[in-house]
Amino acid sequence: MSANAGGDDAVRVRGLRVVRGDRAVLDGLDLDVPSGQVTGLLGPSGCGKTTLLRSIVGVQVVTGGEISVLGRPAGAAALRHEVGYVTQAPSVYSDLTVRENLVYFAAVLGAPSGDVDRVVREVDLVSFVDRLAGSLSGGQLSRVSLATALLGAPRLLVLDEPTVGLDPVLRRELWEMFHTLASAGVALLVSSHVMDEAERCDHLVLMRDGEVLAAESPAELLVRTGAADVEAAFLSLVEGRAAS
Repeated sequence: MSANAGGDDAVRVRGLRVVRGDRAVLDGLDLDVPSGQVTGLLGPSGCGKTTLLRSIVGVQVVTGGEISVLGRPAGAAALRHEVGYVTQAPSVYSDLTVRENLVYFAAVLGAPSGDVDRVVREVDLVSFVDRLAGSLSGGQLSRVSLATALLGAPRLLVLDEPTVGLDPVLRRELWEMFHTLASAGVALLVSSHVMDEAERCDHLVLMRDGEVLAAESPAELLVRTGAADVEAAFLSLVEGRAAS
């Protein structure tokens, strides 16, 4: 793994095992997520990314292993104000306006009153703030969910496919915001199945079939595999694993 330029690891996963039915979705997985960096969690749909993210935020039943988040066990009550989590499905109330949703979640989190206007601006929701959440498009709802995760001062942001359905301009702006947050010391773990987002990350974790194939910077990955891009590197790792 690459050196942690941002200080201590925000997340340490050791021997994580998650079983559903008679199948191990994750089996002995190890992972470090550095502080002060944007870590991209990439891999095809169904490879275990969401299960891993749910385990880190403490909402997934795990069979074995240990997860430390900001120095505490995953899911600890003390982490509720320090970890922001955005699921693939929008986590907002459809019968409330955007502002009403954010005011409610700010009260739950004990966030400063000015945070609502701040996050509305950061995710470009100013023109939608008084509309019912239920009237918004999928991409707009995703932005509302992201805004709720930014309330307060989270030290770790866990984002499950946050850019799905967004136009290219907003995607670029959100990635710029992610790096601004990282430069302030926040750890970001961003999942995606789109390989071209890999180049936007400081640190990469490539997954397939519940296993971590690589955990290093994009530059280190390309040097190690001799590939021209991350997608080619991923395919090289998969083919190498199949041949071994």
